Amino acid sequence: MAEVLKRSKALSVNPLKASQPMGGSLACLGFDRAMPMLHGSQGCTAFAKVFFVRHFREPIPLQTTAMDQASSVLGADENVIEGIKAIAEKSNPALVMVLTTGLAETQGADVHRNVREFREKYPQYAHVAVVAVNTPDFTGCVESGYAAAVYELINALVPEAAVAGTKPGNRQRQVNVLVSPMLTPGDLETLRHLIEQFNLRPVILPDISDSLDGSLTEDEFSPVTIGGTPISEVYTLGEAKATLVIGASLFKAGELLEQRTGVPSHHFDHLYGLQANDALIMALAEISEVPVPAVIERQRAQLQDAMLDTHFMLGQLRVAIAADPDQLNAFIHLVQGMGAEVVAAISAANAPILATTPVASIKIGDLEDLELLAKEHKAQLLIGNSHTVASAERLGIPVLRAGFPLYDIIGGYQKTWIGYRGTRQALFDLANLVINFAHEEIEVYHSIYAQKPESERNTSSATCH
Repeated sequence: MAEVLKRSKALSVNPLKASQPMGGSLACLGFDRAMPMLHGSQGCTAFAKVFFVRHFREPIPLQTTAMDQASSVLGADENVIEGIKAIAEKSNPALVMVLTTGLAETQGADVHRNVREFREKYPQYAHVAVVAVNTPDFTGCVESGYAAAVYELINALVPEAAVAGTKPGNRQRQVNVLVSPMLTPGDLETLRHLIEQFNLRPVILPDISDSLDGSLTEDEFSPVTIGGTPISEVYTLGEAKATLVIGASLFKAGELLEQRTGVPSHHFDHLYGLQANDALIMALAEISEVPVPAVIERQRAQLQDAMLDTHFMLGQLRVAIAADPDQLNAFIHLVQGMGAEVVAAISAANAPILATTPVASIKIGDLEDLELLAKEHKAQLLIGNSHTVASAERLGIPVLRAGFPLYDIIGGYQKTWIGYRGTRQALFDLANLVINFAHEEIEVYHSIYAQKPESERNTSSATCH
């Protein structure tokens, strides 16, 4: 059990976390023909858009209610109502997600009431799904904002089984998959392929592998997302055979879905490492009633071989990690499973999963905290997003880039971390960083009895004479 050390500073120095509205926007971007709308100032939305564009290197649909000084004081209800109407009229979306910011929350906005007022005022847009989410950016992080968006979407769009007439198992091959933001588009493609090998049909919620995968389309421009989970699929969740909930941050949303539909859930904290992937494979074999395919058994054997190959480099390695709670927990299990020691663990926000993580302590803090702890405990390797690269350079240690945002490398958002193959490659990457970076090299020893070079001997003789 880890001791969670809460923030004690009055400010953030070199912040680690990104905001909840960005997390909610990311969840919305995983649905087809969707549009996130941030209820706040234009600067809040522009800042989020820069992060997304630099990370995914794709055009990102994002709208704002453009609160100004007057609406911040007098109220901005009309901004929300008319903003939804303008998006519905001009962009013809399937989903509009209204996400609050710190400004709107401080002002006292009630976006859920605003959505009801929009429905009453503009019934002609009843075909557009509208979901309101409270995501103040003065608390939480990307992960908590993402989880809140998934929860509110299920709460708003998935009806009770008794009302909808749905029954678990009506679609015998369908499996609902709720995925944490720690899963990259590359992870989701791998997960989809893995589930399909058991003759199951996954409905991934949300699916950024389809909407933010970097593929070219025939459309020159689209004001809304292209690809992702269709909203029509959300209405079928109650007929699936099972639900996989990946990431502890989504357990609350998974419980709501199970309560609404009666579809049984299987929970996984993460999918990093041998043990976690074994649990997933056994669950899929149980759900599908299909034996584990030979190709997956081979991938498991390959991972075991990689663990043997890399344990010399990773055993007793001192590692510092900075990430959102789900990913922090996943990396701690991964490196400790290889015999490494986590000497510094920094989380962007607090979460229940942190207390169960197998380290002595976890600090809720920023990259200054990471740097100080890593230096104090002589960390040899750092794991974190692109903001941690400067810290690693100052510490003189290598860094494994992971998380959000990754803006100083190409294709970071497509890297696969999960599954036997993803874990295998992660171990190779970690081992290569250790091999290619000098750690605590023994200094060259020059004996006082060694014979001096001839040039030095001649100089000495000349001096004596």
